[in-house]
Amino acid sequence: MNYTIIDAHAHLWLRQDTTVDGLPIRTLENGRSLFMGEIRQMLPPFMVDGVNSAEVFLSNMDYAQVSAAVITQEFIDGIQNDYLKEVATRYPDRFFVCGMCEFRKPGYFKQAEQLIDNNFKAIKIPAHRLLLKEGRVMLNCEEMMQMFGLMEERNIILSIDLAEGSTQIAEMEEIIAQYPRLKIAIGHFGMVTLPEWKQQILLARHPNVMIESGGITWLFNEEFYPFKGAVKAIREAADLVGMEKLMWGSDYPRTITAITYKMSYDFITKSPELTESEKALFLGENARNFYGFSNLHTLPYIKNMSE
Repeated sequence: MNYTIIDAHAHLWLRQDTTVDGLPIRTLENGRSLFMGEIRQMLPPFMVDGVNSAEVFLSNMDYAQVSAAVITQEFIDGIQNDYLKEVATRYPDRFFVCGMCEFRKPGYFKQAEQLIDNNFKAIKIPAHRLLLKEGRVMLNCEEMMQMFGLMEERNIILSIDLAEGSTQIAEMEEIIAQYPRLKIAIGHFGMVTLPEWKQQILLARHPNVMIESGGITWLFNEEFYPFKGAVKAIREAADLVGMEKLMWGSDYPRTITAITYKMSYDFITKSPELTESEKALFLGENARNFYGFSNLHTLPYIKNMSE
């Protein structure tokens, strides 16, 4: 079966130059970064300049026959709004981009207004980074709720990665109850390898909430390809909320330091645990409907020299 494949969780940046929890993150060379006190392989080593560009990702997408991608953000990469606005303008049929505010200190409502005025269709909150030493930023605080109200009014999607388990579930339930038309995509598949991950999945019982699997190969990295534990978790989540509530995401580019981009989804296509219709929903149809993708490219298979 030919699938329409959409990546619901990927990242782009020109350079990492930021600080998280008082620790620096800086692009080095050969795909490496100084990451909070240690040197880490942030990108594949052939990305020698450390630039994680849209053009390199598009080459990977074309090779893997991925039609489109949602570009999310994370504080560890720095705020990339300016670059992502350019990316969306250059490649409107290939990328849906999320803006991000500086949520770690007050004043982000005004930033959110500016992002919406600049035609961003989604806003990302790395909520797992909001458990700060100087005090937790609550997702149901007054400024957050004001922002969610604006987002619901303007039909702006909330993309959010939650702290592990049930840490922020009560806050999310309050947000969902107050803003039932706010479309929400919860990332990292509920931090599936940690306790109480299903509490996050169950939020998708609400009609406006979806779950995406960005980082699932990272979370099951010790098991490694073909990630049978990840397939089992997808099956369990589908049994809880329905396959129509789940979307595939790669967490590109960090995950392709261990596997190829195509491997980040083809363990799904090869699995006998899911039906063909379930695979089609998970790999692209759900994301197409949720994010409103249109004019999707049909990408040909290019035979490898090794075949």
